[in-house]
Amino acid sequence: MKPTVKSFLVRALAVLLLVAPLVLPAAALEADELVPIGRTAGIKLYADGVIVTDFSELRTPDGYDSPARRAGLQPGDIITRCNGQTIKTADALANALATSQGEAELTVLRGGKTIFCRVAPVRDSSGVARIGALVRDSLAGIGTITFYDPASGTFGALGHGICESETGVLVPIDAGALIPAVITEIRRGAAGKPGELVGHFDLTAEAGELGENLDTGLYGKIGCNDLYPELLSAAAIPVAEPDEVRRGAAEILANVSGDRVERFAVEITEIELTRETKNFVLRVTDPALLARTGGIVQGMGVSYNKDNQWNP
Repeated sequence: MKPTVKSFLVRALAVLLLVAPLVLPAAALEADELVPIGRTAGIKLYADGVIVTDFSELRTPDGYDSPARRAGLQPGDIITRCNGQTIKTADALANALATSQGEAELTVLRGGKTIFCRVAPVRDSSGVARIGALVRDSLAGIGTITFYDPASGTFGALGHGICESETGVLVPIDAGALIPAVITEIRRGAAGKPGELVGHFDLTAEAGELGENLDTGLYGKIGCNDLYPELLSAAAIPVAEPDEVRRGAAEILANVSGDRVERFAVEITEIELTRETKNFVLRVTDPALLARTGGIVQGMGVSYNKDNQWNP
């Protein structure tokens, strides 16, 4: 999909977390009408490479050392090749290091640029070659679908990009899927501590394909109409132009309990259409939503587990 930037709001309805100029795939770009969703879904994502999240110290004859850090790797670096082999998973990196003779040459994506570095693996007490880097190759969590284009099957979600939780680096995706999810708990927010929607989903029940992870959101194709058929079959409504946006009362669609989408009152307090990653600011005014969540909480955008790290 070749995305293009277009700011828009859905007329008469401020869809949940639509706070960025959405970058729409070409099929949705020309749409005059879209279906607002506001429904959570499970999201699983496989990175296009492995992401360095931290370093570990390995015991060597000369003391403790992290060859990866000494070689110049940084948290947020994405390792895409090792000794010429394409790296998609932590296991693939471990296997490439195991067969490396002497130093290993790594191809690394850093800040949108490709760099190369050489690192000398060391053998641990069990003989496994390691470089002392914690890496991650996949993410899974819950996020909100913002819109659906029935003409093309395209969806947009989150209103912001998916970033590696420890480093804040936007994750380049190799593959991923939408999965039906049910909200089971709300962890209320407090001053200085965002709340969170908690739910469950079946990682084997794929119902949509992820295509783009950009600063302004996650985009892809719905692959199965069994994913929330009552929402996807709802009537599309007109897409507004940026100059039609006004401060004042609006509504959001939110799924904060079970599998039910509800409408809640909000107020658009600021409009900033010229900003790259933010269109406007919402203030939650609905007493029912404030009582249940304390305001906007994680999961209305996206929240992820942080446990799937490996230490090659």
